Amino acid sequence: MRIGVLANPKLRDMDNVFRDLWAALENRAEIIVEEGLGNTLGIVGVPLEKMNPDVLITIGGDGTILHALQHCNPVIAGINAGQLGFLTEIPRDEISDRVNRILAGKYTIEERIRLKIMRNRERLPDCTNEAVLHTSHVSKMHHFDVLVDGKPALNVRADGLIIATPTGSTSYAMSVGGPIIDPRVGAFVLAPIAPFNLAIRPLVIPANSTVEVRHEDRKECVMVLDGQQELGIGPDDVLTLSLSESPARFVRFEEDFYTKAWKKLRM
Repeated sequence: MRIGVLANPKLRDMDNVFRDLWAALENRAEIIVEEGLGNTLGIVGVPLEKMNPDVLITIGGDGTILHALQHCNPVIAGINAGQLGFLTEIPRDEISDRVNRILAGKYTIEERIRLKIMRNRERLPDCTNEAVLHTSHVSKMHHFDVLVDGKPALNVRADGLIIATPTGSTSYAMSVGGPIIDPRVGAFVLAPIAPFNLAIRPLVIPANSTVEVRHEDRKECVMVLDGQQELGIGPDDVLTLSLSESPARFVRFEEDFYTKAWKKLRM
């Protein structure tokens, strides 16, 4: 089995976690280390885009997983060495047991829908959590015009707009009043950030919809993709968001979404 390893090098205990993972994998699988991690450890690594593993094991939190998914789309098993770790599946103290189960094929693969994003005719990286469009200056509202399947859906003055997947519904969108959506539900959330009109509420729309976003006051905005990439959006740019043909894929053992939500969010 070909196992890729990616880690956040800024983690305080990264060396020890990697050592435990290496011990669990050594002589049992082909191990490919990501290039940046290899440089940190002083070993030969491979660029993330060229690793092509059967399973990519990440060491870190959700940000490490989202970083990987901005560059490639492998089956991912995350070791939680970060903070919340909502997308991770392997506790720090169960690395050996979970690796044994992966190597024995005793796991399932869960697919999560992602957002396809077009800036005019340019395709941007897909998003697993959310795309966030916000003003480029603090305390400056913009006027956003949102169409769903060609029909007016939102016309709002706000600090920004979040378009989230069910996976992202427990992230930034939740913090601005959006609902938590079971990841098995095919839907997106449109959640304004600090809307001027208090009657404006987040919307849940079918995942097979096409969302078009313009900003009427012709001011520059910033778009952040899964918290990983920040892009300038010009006054004439049109953003089109729809269902990606390429879902994210995660190694899963027994724990279900609601059990994890209870533990992570203290619901």
